[in-house]
Amino acid sequence: MSTDTVIAEALAEAASEREELSAVAERIEPLVEALLFIAGEALDQRRIAKLVDADEKAVDIALVKLAERYDGRGIVLRNIAGGFRLGTAPFARDVVEKYLLPPKTTLSSPALETLAIVAQMQPVTKGEIESIRGVNSDSVVNTLLDRSLICEAGRKEVVGRPMQYKTTPLFLESFGLNSLEDMPDLEVEIERPRELALPLIAGDAEPTMEPIAVESGEESETER
Repeated sequence: MSTDTVIAEALAEAASEREELSAVAERIEPLVEALLFIAGEALDQRRIAKLVDADEKAVDIALVKLAERYDGRGIVLRNIAGGFRLGTAPFARDVVEKYLLPPKTTLSSPALETLAIVAQMQPVTKGEIESIRGVNSDSVVNTLLDRSLICEAGRKEVVGRPMQYKTTPLFLESFGLNSLEDMPDLEVEIERPRELALPLIAGDAEPTMEPIAVESGEESETER
């Protein structure tokens, strides 16, 4: 058999495979669309392929066709949090938020600060969070748990076995991240007291400014 014949047969086989995959992709495209519409989380190709009983290559083609179909519309196909899901287009954000946004959807500065610490150091204990923040963090940790932005990640194998926390897939989706690797690097130091300059008066001397270490204190209920 000549080289030209082998190449021709290989090309014909590849073309036949592409046609077969395209046919399967066309068949499963509405099924994939329905799954992404009702899913409450991002679905990866492997899981979609298992649910629709098709090859992952066919799923890839179906996803590409879906993305092209939704291009420029109010609904878009998003590749986020390690998978795919349908979402609203950026230009429709304001009008969608007017309808969906419930009261108190924003996070306070203490909550955002705590969330950043968990995201960078996870899994992390509440004690480690408080060592960095310098204040009691019970309320903000509970707030983040209630919002499903963080979750429990098992107990740390140290004395007392404190609970550890990590971020959730909802955190990735909320901040438009595909994975934790998309986060910027941040250096944090544990158990470093913050310093404030307060006047110290000795006798009749003029007030002088000396730095003092601030111990962990109580956080107000408004920092939620």
